[in-house]
Amino acid sequence: MKMINWAIVGVLILFPFYMVNQTETQMQRKTMITELRYDAALDAAVDDAARALIMNVDPGREAQYDSLKRVRVNKEEAIDTFYRTLYMNFGIADDPVSQGVLNRYIPAVVIIGYDGFYVYAEEEFTNAEGETEMRSVWGPKKPYAYADARGNSLSFTLDDYVIAYEAGSQRWVEGFRSEIAEDTIVPLLRDPDKFEQVRRSTIVNAIQNELAYRINRHNEYAARVGISYTFSLPVISGEDWSNTIDDVGVMAFLQGIPVGQRFYNNYALGGSRVLKQPFIVGAVKNGMKVYYHSTCSFPYPVEETFTSEKEAAKKGYVPLSCHNIAR
Repeated sequence: MKMINWAIVGVLILFPFYMVNQTETQMQRKTMITELRYDAALDAAVDDAARALIMNVDPGREAQYDSLKRVRVNKEEAIDTFYRTLYMNFGIADDPVSQGVLNRYIPAVVIIGYDGFYVYAEEEFTNAEGETEMRSVWGPKKPYAYADARGNSLSFTLDDYVIAYEAGSQRWVEGFRSEIAEDTIVPLLRDPDKFEQVRRSTIVNAIQNELAYRINRHNEYAARVGISYTFSLPVISGEDWSNTIDDVGVMAFLQGIPVGQRFYNNYALGGSRVLKQPFIVGAVKNGMKVYYHSTCSFPYPVEETFTSEKEAAKKGYVPLSCHNIAR
């Protein structure tokens, strides 16, 4: 057989393998692009939701707080914003049917607050007509609660502010750990390193346990609508958990969407970067130094900005309510 004939035979043998390889490469490329689009859509939705957490919050209620982390959250505004941005980036902003399908792949959304967290997930109900229906609702606020072997109970926050119950004296103490440590017999409050370690692990465990329960429940609901994917709490790095419990924020999961030959499975966190931005304005009104929240939009000449009202007060500024419209 001539050389040219051997070459033709070789091409005929290898060509099918080449085509299969090309097809798989193109499929993997499309899968990767689709996953990147989903990542971007989820990240944008969570970031927008995190910004919305502090929208329309009464600034006057925050004036009493000493900690920047102690921010009142608007969870309703946050969840509305999350879904609005997600639907828009998936191209289904005006398609309620597709929105309902997408919702089945969101097992839970978590709002992490200063002294507790909320989970927004699907629950089963019997409506007024006696029919069973499923819809997403807020669960009760879950505190960052801890109890030691002596029966003392503590309710942690995102900083070292704590509410503690002394089992021995049957009394409550409340305040920053450093300020109440000498006035209590709770051992954990007298050890700052152990307090921080226990505080962080308590918050992470509380959120993890609730999410595992909610996601497991979601498996039951999803199976009824024909979704065979088994939802589970993804592995979240220690760094992500550390960022999560440093500030109020939002955590969302998007799982089980078929993408190529596998399933999309990701989560997104948002909040700390947004809320650490300065939001207190120091200005001069009729020769007097005043401070107010940046959302007030007063026209007074701005002197400087602060990350907390306490910092502004230390510089000699006095509070000015947004409701004070006399200019």
